[in-house]
Amino acid sequence: MKVLAAMSGGVDSAVAAARAVDAGHDVTGVHLALARNPQTYRSGARGCCTLEDSRDARRAADVIGIPFYVWDLADEFHEDVVDDFVAEYAAGRTPNPCLRCNEKIKFAAVLDKALALGFDAVVTGHHARLGADGLLRRSVDLAKDQSYVLAVLTPAQLAHAVFPLGDTTKAGVRAEAAERGLTVADKPDSHDICFIADGDTRRFLGERLGTAPGPIVDAASGDVLGEHGGAHGYTVGQRRGLHLNRPAPDGRPRYVLSITPVTNTVNVGPVEALDVVEVRGERAIWLTGPPEVSCQVQLRAHGTPTDASVTVAGGTLTARLREPARGIAPGQAVVAYRPDPAGDIVLGSATIASTVGANVAA
Repeated sequence: MKVLAAMSGGVDSAVAAARAVDAGHDVTGVHLALARNPQTYRSGARGCCTLEDSRDARRAADVIGIPFYVWDLADEFHEDVVDDFVAEYAAGRTPNPCLRCNEKIKFAAVLDKALALGFDAVVTGHHARLGADGLLRRSVDLAKDQSYVLAVLTPAQLAHAVFPLGDTTKAGVRAEAAERGLTVADKPDSHDICFIADGDTRRFLGERLGTAPGPIVDAASGDVLGEHGGAHGYTVGQRRGLHLNRPAPDGRPRYVLSITPVTNTVNVGPVEALDVVEVRGERAIWLTGPPEVSCQVQLRAHGTPTDASVTVAGGTLTARLREPARGIAPGQAVVAYRPDPAGDIVLGSATIASTVGANVAA
């Protein structure tokens, strides 16, 4: 095939591109310039969208021996990922920007452009597997598995995707990179949010959404316990930084239970009030199997899968959990998996819109 290898400047995408060449494909490397001002994005070990990364990607392409280009997608990234991130927090939700980047940039803007230019597929360094049946599966390296953030992809997008690393551990990828003479073999993994240079999400949001004081309220009694400077600075399950005026009668800590943007209210309560037994997601993508199934669901990027009964109807996914899960935030993804001897299969996904608490269900 004629394939486009998305090269981030990290070790995974470099080895993925090299493996595509070994497989006999006609490979062209491309680095995505996503920052309007690269100096404002994270650098070194903490970045994935910097000038340093672009240079590392180019050097890897030279070693592999493939053509290399840089595509400027900064405007698309800002609109579809950064602006979306800010808008989601303003609406009281907690988004996953990496998931949105995969959906809107790497497998929408990039794939569409690649197909228009005559490429057959896009190769990436994600740790996930695509079986001969076209179904998305977890990586063999469960600690590095990225199927959760790829579960937003449609069957049509998966049909034009290649994930060469799903059968290899991260340690194996690094060893292979060293054997190939790739200088990124020991480059640290990128992490956190690439477009927040100092990692201070609250400051980043405050600069864009401003300060909007509002009450912190006891969800059970309705008593006002304190004041916040902007609800966007809080997320479900948060314990620290609440600065409440008075402790709970039993002396136990309180946690953020929910955020009500309409009244700019942060609602708090005891830890057990975070337990949910039902999750409802919107914008559902169902990849395979009947729309009613017993399976496992994962509710955050590095969360532990839990047994559930899932139904999908009219673009809505409802997961009824066998055991309560704690601190599930709207805006994250719910991803359904079917255990399989060849690797857990992704059945589908949705963006969490609401939850039903264990105390409500009872």
